[in-house]
Amino acid sequence: MQHSKTKTRNSIKGTKFENCLAAQFYKNMNSYQLIQQLIDLVAELEKENQGREASLQDFTGFLLNKVGDPAGNTQSSEVRFGANDSAALDIAYQLDNNIGRLFVFMSRYAKSYIKKALEGTPLQTAEDFTALAILLTHSHLSKSELISYNLQEKTSGTEVLRRLIAHGLVRQWDDEKDKRSKHIAITDKGKILLFQVFEHTSYVGTIITGRLTIAEKFTLQYLLQKLENFHLEQYEKKSIINKEDLKKIAAEIALG
Repeated sequence: MQHSKTKTRNSIKGTKFENCLAAQFYKNMNSYQLIQQLIDLVAELEKENQGREASLQDFTGFLLNKVGDPAGNTQSSEVRFGANDSAALDIAYQLDNNIGRLFVFMSRYAKSYIKKALEGTPLQTAEDFTALAILLTHSHLSKSELISYNLQEKTSGTEVLRRLIAHGLVRQWDDEKDKRSKHIAITDKGKILLFQVFEHTSYVGTIITGRLTIAEKFTLQYLLQKLENFHLEQYEKKSIINKEDLKKIAAEIALG
């Protein structure tokens, strides 16, 4: 009788243990799928090596070559996409497209954080803040110079300046040589506000870079600066005006 009760208790314990394992398995299903992909890749590498045992260095080189093919698709855990159209997903996950999409997302995250940092101030947008910050580093600029430095179209840039002037953060005056041209400069009120805002925008910078290590931040900064140099050149040359220009510049990049 005692043996039977012990067996029953053990059976219940076993069931609970198995259920726990099952729950953990389903919880980590995505991780197991990744492990299976890695196992398949190791098998592929061994096949290429005709059964020779592969080292970690061998596999690292093989993996980089495998995922580094610009014609290949980047596997992603993107939660926004469904699975209805595999052709569309292949296009979205193509390396350059995937990077571009991530840039768009990062820009939207950054703008939302900056908007929070500007709450309770006359500054409404990230462009208001950057325009004022640029002016802080110059004794004065022409309107067109500031709009260009702030990477804006004339209409939206003019609206930003209108708001800053209305709040007394920026002053403007006529160019003595060309009455059609206006010069602008930050006011003392603008400087005081900007330094108050800097505290909160510095938090934004920390949040944007997330949990990257110092080494990763330096690497990211180097790569972003390299991209900034390229895109600023295109912007200053006004080399991309229409869809045909997009095609032309993309072809030039592809040719190296």
